[in-house]
Amino acid sequence: MRVKVDFTKSPQANANDYYNLSKSLMQKKAGAMKAITDLQKRLKEMEEKSGEDEGKQQKAFLKAKKEWYEKFHWFFTSDGLLAIGGRDAVQNEALNSKHFEEGDLFFHADIFGASVVTLKSGAGSSAEAREESAQFAASYSSAWKNGAPSVDVYAMRRDQVSKSTGKGSLGTGSFLLSGDREWFRNTQLGLAAFSEDGKLKVVPRKTFERLKVRGGCLISPGEEKKSDSAKKIMRFLGLRDIDEVMQQLPAGSFSVSNENSIKQK
Repeated sequence: MRVKVDFTKSPQANANDYYNLSKSLMQKKAGAMKAITDLQKRLKEMEEKSGEDEGKQQKAFLKAKKEWYEKFHWFFTSDGLLAIGGRDAVQNEALNSKHFEEGDLFFHADIFGASVVTLKSGAGSSAEAREESAQFAASYSSAWKNGAPSVDVYAMRRDQVSKSTGKGSLGTGSFLLSGDREWFRNTQLGLAAFSEDGKLKVVPRKTFERLKVRGGCLISPGEEKKSDSAKKIMRFLGLRDIDEVMQQLPAGSFSVSNENSIKQK
């Protein structure tokens, strides 16, 4: 280490100069270290905030990204076929005009006021898939609101369902049906709900039982208000969006049981 010595000054004066210099450098070092620490802390806070914002954006994106059929009532049968049902007369109309194709089946409860349920590729479906679709159609009908335990449901092919009477077109949600129907007599109303990847799934009880889903709740016609039942389902399944739950329930009142209650029946 080389040290400059000012020969015009005394040894004590030179020593004092170096002492003051070292003191100044130590103060600068302390200031620099504090600046580095503050910068590191700030960078960490920015990274954490960025991560939180990214997480929020991802959640928002996932929530916003929906399949086309999710605007309807829908479920996949126990053997993987898609069934979609209208929430109202307008959606019933849309299902018939846009999503009811050759090879599909049309399900409807034999009661005024019911969801049109389309089972995609239903013409070649299993008996189980048809039973599940029939129960879905029964559950999303006015029979639920009326407190009925069961209702008859029928199924028809694409070529048997029309909007034209020969004298003009029928009104919104009304259809002209022709030919023999496949009947599902005394179809019991009943749904089940469970959460998959944080998303609510509402399916016919038959589907729930055949899939042997672990964790969920059974939904039946009852005496509890829809909003109270929705909150109960949220609590059972750990969900937070009550609107999502409310939208997937039929009109009427309810009885909701958790999985343990289901197993005891």
